[in-house]
Amino acid sequence: MTPSAPAAGRRLFTDPKSSMQSLWMIAASLLFACMGVCVKLGAAQFAAAELVFWRGFIATLLIGSYVLLRRLPLATPHARTHVMRGLSGFVSLVMYFYAISMIPLAAAVTLNYTSPLFLALLLVLWLREPVRRGFYAVLAAGFIGVILLLQPALAREQWPGAVFGLGSGIISSIAYLNVRRLGELGEPEWRTVFYFSALSALGGLPWLLAAGPFHAIDLRGWLLLLGVGGFGVLAQLCMTAAYKRGKTLASASLAYSTVVFSSAFGILLWDETLPWSGWAGVILIVASGLFATALSGRANTEAVTD
Repeated sequence: MTPSAPAAGRRLFTDPKSSMQSLWMIAASLLFACMGVCVKLGAAQFAAAELVFWRGFIATLLIGSYVLLRRLPLATPHARTHVMRGLSGFVSLVMYFYAISMIPLAAAVTLNYTSPLFLALLLVLWLREPVRRGFYAVLAAGFIGVILLLQPALAREQWPGAVFGLGSGIISSIAYLNVRRLGELGEPEWRTVFYFSALSALGGLPWLLAAGPFHAIDLRGWLLLLGVGGFGVLAQLCMTAAYKRGKTLASASLAYSTVVFSSAFGILLWDETLPWSGWAGVILIVASGLFATALSGRANTEAVTD
């Protein structure tokens, strides 16, 4: 017998598994937004690639400590896929951090979250996965949202940042594709995150050395760097817990609350505002990303690079 609407509602709010999944993903979204705030504040003192280095270095230390304590094996027969995932994730993260430093936080986060749209395209055009009804309409709506967000919401001098933000979304889709492949190959999440973090630190090292290996970092700088790395790691852990304990579509839906938190931080800290067309673009992109995830019918957003 189908439960009544009130009964279904009571079960939703009293089901401890559903509640915990929601809490984990909302916590992850808030932490990702906090990381974005630290990146935007730190951009005045550090280059984007330097921030990526510290993001990866701190994560590698934390996950590496976990690996050592648990005596987990790092050896893998899928090194090539890890490298592809790590490189694409590193490039995407650099572009995302540049975007955060150049355009409103809400716009940068939203453009990065176009990745489900591009991933859906990759799945159809590259892997030839079947298309469900309404698929192309959803993608069209998402790209109309991008146009609304970019023009006339952003000024001409902000367009380089917008290009970086959109580029981070495009390249993130390649990273997600490799994450999905690693999951199909049976790779544990901690190993995937470890190699991504290590490759991010390695990729950002040349920029760090170019800035000076003994460059003095003041207390504010260290706090911001710890915020970038610490918030990022905690967000990944919370997100992993949400996807592991709940349904992919529900987790992906809650993940978009990062846009909400980032918008609030942007308004409160920098008085950032978007015209009505920009907010309409944000809504279209978020809605299209959710529908693209639902239409794909696959768990393709189980690990993000932010």
